[in-house]
Amino acid sequence: MRSFKKNFIAIIFFCITTLCMGVPRNNFHPDILAYIENAVAGFDQIPAERKEKLKEIAEFVSSKVRLGERADLTYICTHNSRRSHMGQLWAKVAADYFSVDSVQTFSGGTESTAFNPRAVAAMRRAGFKIQRQDEAKNPVYDISYGAELPVQQAWSKKYDDAANPSRGFAAVMTCSHADANCPIVFGAAERISIPYEDPKEADNTAYETQRYDERCLQIATEMLYCFSLVKS
Repeated sequence: MRSFKKNFIAIIFFCITTLCMGVPRNNFHPDILAYIENAVAGFDQIPAERKEKLKEIAEFVSSKVRLGERADLTYICTHNSRRSHMGQLWAKVAADYFSVDSVQTFSGGTESTAFNPRAVAAMRRAGFKIQRQDEAKNPVYDISYGAELPVQQAWSKKYDDAANPSRGFAAVMTCSHADANCPIVFGAAERISIPYEDPKEADNTAYETQRYDERCLQIATEMLYCFSLVKS
């Protein structure tokens, strides 16, 4: 009965957002669209305290939208290798899914390493089409989630890299280490902490794929929930 109720609520929510917000369903790759619908069905599993923090991101974006300005979100973790990339990419997907215009998402770290191949694999399993551009130690990836949607690029960089906004952005802290060790994010108009457990802890274990998939789905669910709250 609980499963039926959850699925019924998800269907109603999806129909409302599709009709009222003009969700361009045909623009998304089929696999990622199915993933999105599954994530939307999990909104009721997000803890209340997490929803309050996600609401802060939505309010930042809403304020920019009302002013006719671009909302820049920079997702930050220590190495810019896993969670910050997932946050950047899922936030952009969520913005497009809920037809929130003028949103650009970025990521960075307190140091740069590389977009971890395990995280890349998890995003592929979620439905992203990802192509590696080069064989460098810190490669650039082209990432697509819809035939008619702009390709995103991802590579590891510091949060103040020239490719990222230098002022007026919201700094979204995705790991507790970066949050504690980077007390000031220069140029940020707002700083919001939503730390996620690091899937790196399961590297080279039998639980590796499971942990990365869990983190990917959690971030997808929370970013979709966040953008479902954005008001113009």
